[in-house]
Amino acid sequence: MFADSLKDDIQSCQDKQEEDIPKSSPFDFVIKQFQGKRSSPGKRKEQPSAIKKFFRGFDFGKSEGKDRREIEETEINNSGADDESEKQDLSVEDGLSHLISEAESPSGEQRFNQFMQKLGKKPNSKNLDLNNCALSAADVTELASLLPFLPELEEISLSWNGCVGGTLKALTVHLHHVNLLRVLRLNNCRLTAEDVTSLGEAFEIVSQLEELDLSWNSNIGGKLSLLTKKIQKGCKLKLLKITDCNLTAKDGESLAEILNVIPNLEVLDLSINKHIGCSMKVIAQDLKNVPGLKELNLHMCGLKQDSLQGLDTALQHLAELRKLDISCNKEIGGGFKDSTAHLASLKNLEVLDLHQCCVTEEDVTVLSQVIPLLSSLQELNLSSNKSVGVSSDPLLGRLRFLPKLKSVAISNCGLGEESFSSLAEAALHLPELEILDLSWNKCVGGNLKLLLGALKLATEIQVLRLSSCNLVAEDLALLTLLTEDGHLARLQKLDLSYNNSISDEGWVVFCQGLAVFKELSELDVSLRPLSCRDCGPWFSELLAALTKLPALTELGMQRWVLSESQRKRLESFNQDNTRNIRFDC
Repeated sequence: MFADSLKDDIQSCQDKQEEDIPKSSPFDFVIKQFQGKRSSPGKRKEQPSAIKKFFRGFDFGKSEGKDRREIEETEINNSGADDESEKQDLSVEDGLSHLISEAESPSGEQRFNQFMQKLGKKPNSKNLDLNNCALSAADVTELASLLPFLPELEEISLSWNGCVGGTLKALTVHLHHVNLLRVLRLNNCRLTAEDVTSLGEAFEIVSQLEELDLSWNSNIGGKLSLLTKKIQKGCKLKLLKITDCNLTAKDGESLAEILNVIPNLEVLDLSINKHIGCSMKVIAQDLKNVPGLKELNLHMCGLKQDSLQGLDTALQHLAELRKLDISCNKEIGGGFKDSTAHLASLKNLEVLDLHQCCVTEEDVTVLSQVIPLLSSLQELNLSSNKSVGVSSDPLLGRLRFLPKLKSVAISNCGLGEESFSSLAEAALHLPELEILDLSWNKCVGGNLKLLLGALKLATEIQVLRLSSCNLVAEDLALLTLLTEDGHLARLQKLDLSYNNSISDEGWVVFCQGLAVFKELSELDVSLRPLSCRDCGPWFSELLAALTKLPALTELGMQRWVLSESQRKRLESFNQDNTRNIRFDC
């Protein structure tokens, strides 16, 4: 029994000792390994004492020479073992230091997250969106150092960062780390000739690149060949935008030369390059090499009549074209009679923009034969062509043959009552109409009733622009009547600006029925420049209606004179600043 009690005491003591031993962490294990290397007897032999060293010189039955040789060998061996042990100690110390350093330094992913957080952006390993972030040259360099940690990156957007200019090479030399890159946007980055050269060299690395946007970099002008001469056959580029880059005729020739090596091109935007029109015939000749082209934007490119003829010849090879924009090329006016032979063959064309092209009456005659044949057309812009309204040819009346039309812009076309009546009749056959712009056509005023039938049928209409149309009170009453009958229910944008001819009574009637436009987000009732007028009794009706329009975000009331109390009421209505209300009187 005494033995059992003794055994229990011993066991209890052992348990207590085990409890007193602290638990070790993985870091303690590393430290122990390091300490073991330094103190283990198996690794380092015991150092001889001073007494042993003293007696080594005496003979104790062995020959002195032999003893000395053994002593020397022992010391040499001991010295070698000590050196080896010290090397091992240093190796362990270095390894431990490396482990601690790795534990303290941030990973590539952490560095990327910190970089994005500094710029107020959410990290995304596939889409790097740094548009308008006020990047500095140092930021670009830091970004370049992070690319090795972003192997899945597909899109880089650095647009509207002027300091990117002159630093692009620091980025392009690391693009081989992101070989999945498909999209590169560098709008308005103040790119230099060196940047263009670096970008050209990068084309050999980013073999998957499909979209390149260099728009609004004026220094590219005259230097495009630094990029194009590096593009090799088999390039997968699908979108190329070089809007407003001050391109020259020589740049146009350089561009034409690469069209045969980018057969997959679908979007080509050369807009706002006024000097490239001189080389448009050369470009047009090589457009046959991009048969899959779907969008061709030549807005304000200085095209002339001969350019238009060359372009028409190219259209026969562009059966997939969906959008053609040749607007704001005033010198092509009068050239349509010889340049529309192949336009009618574009059966897939959905968008045609001819605004401000100075088309003549003869052009209108030709277009009235061609445009109705574009069976897939959804958007047509003929604005700022005065001859459209005065021509005797029924161009507007023939829009009835385009039932897929969703947007019709005929602003400032000099419409007369006859042409407006033809348009109103054609609109009866456009059930999918969403956008109608009749601004700056004075004949609309007092004749809006002609559109009554079309507006009743246009259940999808979302945008109605009637700016500067000489509207009268009866026209606004008509719009109110339509809403009361359940029409225009999806209207989102209504422009009634510059109609000074509307009386206060007309505005009262309109504002009383305004609350019916539940989806209305933009309303403009501003007066013409250089005019002003007191805000009459209709203001209270307007304010009451605005409180019932939850979607409204834009209100234009420029040049209406508000009293102090009216101004305060309007400011109170917008006290949360969620709406943009414009008034200046």
